[in-house]
Amino acid sequence: MKKLIFLALFSPLLGIAQEKGTHFDHESSWEQIKAKAKAENKYIFVDCFTTWCGPCKYMTANIFPQEKVGAFMNENFINVKVQMDKTPNDNEFVKSWYADADKIASQHQIMAYPTFLVFAPNGEIADRFVGGREADQLIEVCKDALVPERQYYTQLKKYPEHRNDTAFLRKLSVLALEKYDQAGLDSVFQQYLAIQPNIYNPGTLDLIMQSTSSSKSKGFDILLKNADKVNKVMGKDAAENKLVSIATIEELRSSGASKEKVPDWAAFDKSVRGKYPRIADETVAKAKCMYYSAFRDDKETVKSITSYMKKFGHKSNPYELNEYAWTVFEMGNAEADLKEALNWSKRSIEKEENPNYIDTYANLLFKLGKKDEAIAWEEKALNAVPDNQKKTFAETLAKMKGN
Repeated sequence: MKKLIFLALFSPLLGIAQEKGTHFDHESSWEQIKAKAKAENKYIFVDCFTTWCGPCKYMTANIFPQEKVGAFMNENFINVKVQMDKTPNDNEFVKSWYADADKIASQHQIMAYPTFLVFAPNGEIADRFVGGREADQLIEVCKDALVPERQYYTQLKKYPEHRNDTAFLRKLSVLALEKYDQAGLDSVFQQYLAIQPNIYNPGTLDLIMQSTSSSKSKGFDILLKNADKVNKVMGKDAAENKLVSIATIEELRSSGASKEKVPDWAAFDKSVRGKYPRIADETVAKAKCMYYSAFRDDKETVKSITSYMKKFGHKSNPYELNEYAWTVFEMGNAEADLKEALNWSKRSIEKEENPNYIDTYANLLFKLGKKDEAIAWEEKALNAVPDNQKKTFAETLAKMKGN
């Protein structure tokens, strides 16, 4: 009863607190939203989210409720949340949006979450951006979305009249990349490359690296056929690293790999070697690491990672070194494997003193029975990590100390 009285007494205050945040329309259909925007001459802000997305939940719980965010968003937009996945717990309102959610996902190529779409008062798409933001960042990017000169889709409409304008095409290609618009990027960037007298310069090659995500793209073909030229400008193995990252994923998909179906590695090797002989060995080795770690086969994961690292570990960047070391820490128990992982972890720290990498090193030391060293390194990681992440590191340190 006391709880009910408390809620009754303070419910008006709770209502005020909620009103200060961003108001999302949870009653109207998509057609009604667009009609309302046209009548009020307001832009539409659409939060495309999923129920499983961590950054989506963060935005909902911590950013949209803020008073300054609500003040800006409510004044300038009609705000809508659109759930992009389907669950057994969906209410009737969410279900009523299923068809429109599917249409929005298809029309605007929603491939990552959260994706935020901005529509003009006439209902036409004006801008988009992907990923969570802190409050001030969200306000700034939404301010830009209200200015035609800064709206991505408004600029994209100008593409036909600027097909031979190198500066415009490069700027629009970068924007398409930032906005996760693969279709727009493919079209604009292909034209940009077509009118370049020389693509073998850092600026153009860097854009090729960033924009190439498929073996069917022109960028992939350039990297595959001109790897030596690319590496001369971008550094040793730059072309091969990009090619392997794409080929590995595509070949695994085409093999039909799943938890129930282990790839026929002999056939896999033959297929890769026939298409990409230059990168075949690394692609096959990396594919085994990726497959077994994805489906939690601890023994095969450790075996494939140690095998890969013996042949290609010299190419690994600090992030990769840490990932492989941590995976062996989690899945491996053999002393020899853990010592190998410790060496990779040490290399990652020597290249970049990231507190997460130091944490991996400390955990490997602890698992190898070197408690005092482990504690010293974990304390170093704890001191280096931002305040909002200290809790996890402190808990690890306490376990090491036996507290």
